[in-house]
Amino acid sequence: MKKGLHATYGLTAAAVFLFVPLFIIRGIGWFDFWWWMSINLIMLISMSWIIDRPGAVSMEGQDADGAGKKIILGIASAVFLYLVFFIGNILSRKIFPFASAGIDSVYGFRGGASSMRIAVLMLLIIGPGEEVFWRGFIQRRYQEHLGGWKGFLVATGIYAAVHLGSGNIMLVLAALTCGLFWGFLYLRYRSMMLNIISHVIWDISVFLLFPFSG
Repeated sequence: MKKGLHATYGLTAAAVFLFVPLFIIRGIGWFDFWWWMSINLIMLISMSWIIDRPGAVSMEGQDADGAGKKIILGIASAVFLYLVFFIGNILSRKIFPFASAGIDSVYGFRGGASSMRIAVLMLLIIGPGEEVFWRGFIQRRYQEHLGGWKGFLVATGIYAAVHLGSGNIMLVLAALTCGLFWGFLYLRYRSMMLNIISHVIWDISVFLLFPFSG
């Protein structure tokens, strides 16, 4: 157990080391936010599989049954989360003086990247990768060490905290909201398929199809 906990702390430290500079710098020349995010996730998932191969194998069997129901729940949950942010966008802009600048700044992460490249990376790497790493490895391992609810909350807190490097309170609050939402889905249904579908649809909707900027 102690060895496993040390490995979990190591994965957590690696995530902080890789993600905090990403949100501070965003990119260097052609190596923009989207390439950087994708490479970070590939490295973290690779390390996770090496450290916790049995856990990776267990994830592969989570969606053997009830695929249709999980697909529907994934789509429905993405729609629900989008509506939460839709309402939150309107209210926060009216209530908090700093909200508009913070929300609009999030869309500055797009930089000069094409919508097609962002969509492909979100669909194939970023959306699935975030769920596999943050929920499938980090949250699952903290739940194993600390118990279901406590592990879920600790993992969610870490997920939100790595966004602090952005200096954008609205982004941190958005990450906390998403972390709580997707973390609870994983705690409740233990389905990578459901979480990935929800995450990918939400990402593409918020960043490309129906953005909240302006």
